[in-house]
Amino acid sequence: MISHLIERKLKLSPPLTRDVVVQKDLRVPMPDGVELLADRWMPRSGGDGLPTALVRSPYGRRLFGQMLARPLAERGYQVVIQSTRGGFGSGGTFDPMVQERADGLATLDWLVAQPWSDAIVLYGLSYLGHVQWAVADQLPPQVKAMIPIVTESALTLEFLRPDGMSLETPFGWGVLVGTQERSLAFLRKPLQDKKTARALRTLPLRDADLAALGERSAYIQDILTHDADSPRWEGLDHSHRVEGVTVPVSSIGGWYDIFLPGQLRDFQVLQANGHPARLTVGPWTHAEFNSTPIDEAVEFGLAHARGVQPPDRAPVRLYVMGEEAWRDFSSWPPPGYSPRRFHLGSGGVLTTESGESSVDTYRYDPADPTPAAGGVRLAADSGRVDNTALEDRQDVLTYTTPVLDADVEVIGEISAEIWFSSSLPHADVFVRLCDVDPDGRSWNICDGLVSLTGADEPQCATVRLWPTAYRFRRGHRIRVQVSSGAFPRYARNPGTGEPRATATTLLAADQTVHLGPERPSAITLPVA
Repeated sequence: MISHLIERKLKLSPPLTRDVVVQKDLRVPMPDGVELLADRWMPRSGGDGLPTALVRSPYGRRLFGQMLARPLAERGYQVVIQSTRGGFGSGGTFDPMVQERADGLATLDWLVAQPWSDAIVLYGLSYLGHVQWAVADQLPPQVKAMIPIVTESALTLEFLRPDGMSLETPFGWGVLVGTQERSLAFLRKPLQDKKTARALRTLPLRDADLAALGERSAYIQDILTHDADSPRWEGLDHSHRVEGVTVPVSSIGGWYDIFLPGQLRDFQVLQANGHPARLTVGPWTHAEFNSTPIDEAVEFGLAHARGVQPPDRAPVRLYVMGEEAWRDFSSWPPPGYSPRRFHLGSGGVLTTESGESSVDTYRYDPADPTPAAGGVRLAADSGRVDNTALEDRQDVLTYTTPVLDADVEVIGEISAEIWFSSSLPHADVFVRLCDVDPDGRSWNICDGLVSLTGADEPQCATVRLWPTAYRFRRGHRIRVQVSSGAFPRYARNPGTGEPRATATTLLAADQTVHLGPERPSAITLPVA
């Protein structure tokens, strides 16, 4: 059985019962007359009155029922898993994220009215976590806790930053939700993934949905043509609701998760407003399912649902990579870490002192774009990977410290200031922090990209990298990569200034990184 395989793989705590039943296709009325379908998972005996975990999903109820609902129903919950509007039998039309506040509030009203439901815990990952934030400032008193996992209150808006257009993740998600209800979709997924990868090279990009899906996708068209400030996305940003949350919140994230910066921002807002909250960040990617969410539902969610305090622990628990150990802290970012600048220098050195003035150059060709290797992606090779092949390319510069004679621990927000110019006015700057082990292999830790205009004159490009917690071991080296892309994670910069969705011409550019005291290119690390 799938649930037993999940239990063994995740090393879950022993269940209280294995005798679980499912009430299928409960009809949940919305104010506009649409009905959404839900399944109720519970122990065969004694299910009524148990705390209810509410899970709202656009991906159907079968797979997530086995992955999320059954393990919780075996460990003290009853679980209501609902298909969001317009999918898997639920009525209405699916308009991603737009309808989740109204539908979520109506679902809570319905659930509160059920005679078998008492205390409620909101639970779920990614989109299933975003729907929690959509209602978080208007919760009925029956809701006792929230557990948002690898998610944030603004979600899609992270991909639509004007200073760096994400492509692979929002496009791939648009393809997923556009194909998931097709016949034999699961069996055809490997073939579909190949079609999607090819489609990302389509010019103009506005036709890539036709190449991947065989039809237009309204969501993909919107992410290609509307930036984060567009009225199209009104109602998606729930970040203003975070400060109004009144229930305890346990956020679970990953250092290689696509939504980590927003999740940390949400946690900071909770802490700043004095709300009971805790944060757990592990060495995970977005799609890396592990036991922590189930454990937290049992330890944190059930305790609050029963009116008792969960076992005491620090507000922040972080997995420090490199050390490969969990550590507890009082806040994010944790106290005791000071910014230290590491300067990029001539000859590929990385040092705490700014060296003599010089320049390094490389040629970036969007027709042969610098590839994404590992990192913050939904691809199979996401997370930490060996960067040797990437760094062998002529369009990637590297700057490396001498061998460390003592450990260097870095925890917090990371940024880089790269003095940069191009032969074209439009260019991207991609910066990646790596750990070089004693065997010379380079392992990516975090990275970020910024798009520049007016790049034909030298300017300082400020690049926000993903936050991290990492210990560089004695005998290792710290490395910084600089390039002009990470395709297909980020859309190719055509160099022409044309909108990314309609550009049909790709221009190669000669890029220059400026070094030295007058133009001090550097990365800033929060060091213990």
